[in-house]
Amino acid sequence: MESRPRNQTNNSRSYLLVALLVLAALNVLLLYFYYQEHQLNKNKDATIAAKTEEVLTVKTRLDSISNELDAKIAEIQRLGGSVDSLMKVKAQLEIDKRELRNLTSFSSKKYDQKIKNYQSLLAQKDQEIARLKEENGILVAKNDSLSTENNTLRTERQSLNDSVSSYSARNRELNEKVTIAAALRAESITIDAINRRGKEKDGGSYKAKRIEKIKVAVKLAPNGLAQQNEKELYMRILDPSGAVISDMATGSGEFTYNGQGMIYTAKQPFTFTNNRQDVTFLYDRGAQRFNVGKHVVEIYCEGFRIGEGEFTVR
Repeated sequence: MESRPRNQTNNSRSYLLVALLVLAALNVLLLYFYYQEHQLNKNKDATIAAKTEEVLTVKTRLDSISNELDAKIAEIQRLGGSVDSLMKVKAQLEIDKRELRNLTSFSSKKYDQKIKNYQSLLAQKDQEIARLKEENGILVAKNDSLSTENNTLRTERQSLNDSVSSYSARNRELNEKVTIAAALRAESITIDAINRRGKEKDGGSYKAKRIEKIKVAVKLAPNGLAQQNEKELYMRILDPSGAVISDMATGSGEFTYNGQGMIYTAKQPFTFTNNRQDVTFLYDRGAQRFNVGKHVVEIYCEGFRIGEGEFTVR
């Protein structure tokens, strides 16, 4: 009766031992897999690090080629050569630089060949630059010769221009003198008052209530240099305050004197005959009286002030 429990105890121990052995084997197997995965990841990291270093090296070389390419483009442009092909190469170089970002498709061998091609092209462009410099040297020599000739011609032309300017200045001076000499001049200016009954009064001093109109007679001095043609006299009457008496509704307007616009009181067209002729203005202010005080009368013709008179209102 006592031997049966002992056998059961031995069997339980055997089962436990087997279970422990199985667990130990599983742990060893897990450790093996972990070690394998760790080694695999470590190899991958090492591969990525090595490829990244290669990419950085290639990028540095491409950046150097890009800078050298820019310098070649600028030099060839300065020398007058064509850079169309180099601009296409530069565009391709930028594409190659962007493709470096994709490590999975990176091929060191492929980029080594690209770099060799770029370097070969740059060497060819060095020869082209040397040729352009030689051609430009010949052109510079020709340009120097032409520049010397141009400077001589420029000096001669400047001398001619100076002579022409001198003659032009003299001609302008003579023309101005002739214009001034040809200007008309008022030999005398007579200012009379006319009352309501049409009776004229002279003397230069008049009562305001007896002035219906002002008669201004301008006697023109003879001038053989003045053209005998149609002309216009402009009259300005300035009241005691210096304001111009004007009324656009009765014939006042604006004319130019010394480059500026001036208001005139009245104008009178006439034909100059060079015989001391009289040109007469009749100016009527209507219902408005002249202010008390001295009035100034200015006469203009062809841009010149040719005479002046005055009258007093009491």
